[in-house]
Amino acid sequence: MKLIRFGQIGQERPGIQAANGDYLDCSSFGEDWNEDFFNNNGLERLKIWLEANESTLPKIPADSRLGSPVARPSKIVCIGLNYLKHAEESGMAVPEVPIIFMKATSSLCGPFDPIYIPKNSVQTDWEVELAVVIGKRAKYVSKENAMDYVAGYALHNDVSERDFQLRHGGQWVKGKSADNFAPLGPTLVTKDEVSDPHNLRLWLKLNDELLQDSNTSDLIFDIPTLIEHLSQYMTLLPGDVISTGTPSGVGLGLKPEPRYLKPGDVVELGIDGLGISKQVAMNDPEA
Repeated sequence: MKLIRFGQIGQERPGIQAANGDYLDCSSFGEDWNEDFFNNNGLERLKIWLEANESTLPKIPADSRLGSPVARPSKIVCIGLNYLKHAEESGMAVPEVPIIFMKATSSLCGPFDPIYIPKNSVQTDWEVELAVVIGKRAKYVSKENAMDYVAGYALHNDVSERDFQLRHGGQWVKGKSADNFAPLGPTLVTKDEVSDPHNLRLWLKLNDELLQDSNTSDLIFDIPTLIEHLSQYMTLLPGDVISTGTPSGVGLGLKPEPRYLKPGDVVELGIDGLGISKQVAMNDPEA
């Protein structure tokens, strides 16, 4: 299944993307795609419900806004420097254990919402990433059964303000958590539809120039390792998002000099089988 959420900000409703590409309204299912849904065997119940009801579901209007395919999770956990070339371009040592940082859940937005360049920002950057959505409570998980805890996957742009991240106390969360810094989606693709999450092309274009182009086979720490590691330090709850890191090609690492987002820039990104998203950069309207 491919889950979506649609509607105005704060009023999103649940839906799916059908096999023919149509977006269908699942409001009559009576649940949002949130922690309670995943925690109560929601994916299996939805699958059974769709077998009986999909043919009668209304199409979503073509001009509908798409929101994050997951309602605001309890946490967004990100992995830093998880591709070798990205660590090199950042001038940082290749990690021996996963580098973990958090992204405020208030940064979550839809896949086609604008990127807001924060007040006083000078280095707003892009990062295409594979996001893993947790399907059930995970604590002290072993690598051998870690994939049992995965609900599915989504495309994520881990937007980052490098000055805030690196020079405002050295706490990465400051550079990761501004409003609209976590465009997620367009869809949450359930794990049964992704034959190998460790062999997916991921790419990103800035103003139609291809800057990131890699494959999840290059991950330093794979998904089972990340789930095992994280679950030793925190309980992962249903609907939580783990963003697995970005490959080389971010603005910070471009040669001969770094490049950062400015108003009007268009960022387009995609992952095999998970769809494409697009964001236009603009100054934060509240700045």
